[in-house]
Amino acid sequence: MKYSIRIITYITITLVIASCTKQLDYKPEGYLASTDLTSAEAAEGLVTAAYAAIGNGDMIGPIYSNWAYGSVRSDDTYKGGGGTGDLDEVDKMEHYNLVTADMSGIGFLPRTWRNLYKSISRANTALRAINALTDSDFPQKQSRVAELKFLRGHSYFTLKLLFKNIPIFDENATEEEILKTSNDLSNEESWNKIAADFQYAIDNLPETQTDLARTNKLAAQAYLAKLRLFQAYEQNETHQVTNINKERLQEVVTLTQAVISSNKYRLSADISDNFLPETENGPESIFAIQFTINDGTTAGRMNYEDGLNYPHGAPQYGCCGFHAGSQNLVNAHTTDANGLPNFTTFNNTIANLNFATVDVRLDHTIGIDGHVYKYDNTKLFSNSWVRDAGVYGNFHTMRSQQLATSSSYFKNGPFMGSAKNYDVLRYDEVLLMQAEAYIELGQQSLALPLINQIRERAAASTERLKKLDGTFASRYNVKPYPATGWTQEYARRALRWERRLEFATEGHRFFDLVRWGIAAQVLNDYLSVEKVRRPFLSTAVFTAGRDEYFPIPQSEITFTKGLYKQNPKY
Repeated sequence: MKYSIRIITYITITLVIASCTKQLDYKPEGYLASTDLTSAEAAEGLVTAAYAAIGNGDMIGPIYSNWAYGSVRSDDTYKGGGGTGDLDEVDKMEHYNLVTADMSGIGFLPRTWRNLYKSISRANTALRAINALTDSDFPQKQSRVAELKFLRGHSYFTLKLLFKNIPIFDENATEEEILKTSNDLSNEESWNKIAADFQYAIDNLPETQTDLARTNKLAAQAYLAKLRLFQAYEQNETHQVTNINKERLQEVVTLTQAVISSNKYRLSADISDNFLPETENGPESIFAIQFTINDGTTAGRMNYEDGLNYPHGAPQYGCCGFHAGSQNLVNAHTTDANGLPNFTTFNNTIANLNFATVDVRLDHTIGIDGHVYKYDNTKLFSNSWVRDAGVYGNFHTMRSQQLATSSSYFKNGPFMGSAKNYDVLRYDEVLLMQAEAYIELGQQSLALPLINQIRERAAASTERLKKLDGTFASRYNVKPYPATGWTQEYARRALRWERRLEFATEGHRFFDLVRWGIAAQVLNDYLSVEKVRRPFLSTAVFTAGRDEYFPIPQSEITFTKGLYKQNPKY
């Protein structure tokens, strides 16, 4: 169930001059004077505004959907759309070529930077107001402060994944102090500053909240585990992984175990439950950005960040054909006679999907000619739906898309939005984070049942993939990994493969490769083959020590008069 809350979109703190005329005393809707921020009601409104802010990205300034930043920059997907010139900034990302004079253009990256810092500003504004109230004035003070620090930590974490070297400040910093805050922090120091927000949330939140959309102690533990997992792979200044910190890995085990042993979350019976509005906020969702439709507003509060990614030629949509699945990703879903991945041979040839056996998750992820698209077996995916097959091939993505007949779907002009929640943290990721920590700690036998839970759920996720005649378009063969031969090296390969398929096209892949320190190797190997299949990639090359992170937007360096340091090699 969702709760529609009127969101305070703009908060203006205004000095009212006593000599104003009657007309100038008019207070427009959305206005708040400084005197309005001293009540419990106003404090609750500011918290709600902070929750809203983490979903306030846009199509060319995304802050939660990493389709461009985490999938297109990886081996999972191509940009898609109407050729390489369509959203050329994303084309530059795909070619690892953001090295022009303006560094990052005027579109995606500067807008994402600003949108994320706007969300941080909302959290800090709310924290300042709440900190001025007493516990008797605002009985929810402790919990709300913890929620706000969780939200702030979330935005800082996202910024760090994208840009690495970021300025970090809290609610106590004045405007003057913020302008003097550099991004010249050590990697360890910045991780720990963000971690402090999640630790505060752990220490001050209940395990269960009355309001479904609010974060809780377990979500904070899951998020801190994710942060510590990234932090464990210690990087030098040129982004090379120089050490894997065992103490951090043990923290990951402890934190994820707290979530698992709470018994408040579990894997959904079918992976498709994670991608449908009818089953959102289910047992697997640990923290989600909440969206609404038919809430009394014109267009609802919706996810438009994925609005460019619907099949262009499908008559029920009409735009825009971005985010096309790569041949490499499709091949990665093939399995051998034992129902296990073809680790070393998967990309030797183009998979013949009429004969190859595949992981079930392929048909939950990629639109393929003649296969059920988004669980509607009355309209099978067609190659005619692809916008530019000559450049990007015939595959399309679908996890973040919704059917035009869905109650969550809304078309706003040529663009599409959806009220389907966006899951920031899911239980499947908690299981795989713990498995990864065990493997890197040399306790890979403890990781085996965790990974096999994921595979067994995948194998059982077939019901919504049946065609009208009851058959399947693919030949599924997914089996658990056997204990025999489960060495640390084999387990590491299996874990990394499992993360790719479980979160394919959801924007995790690029950041995983960077965390593991293998981005240059994997992506240049990928490009050496893929550029033959897709000539538009002929000039693409990943430069180690640079392309692991985006450049700091030049506009921000200019604004701070050179205070912010640019990332290496840009």
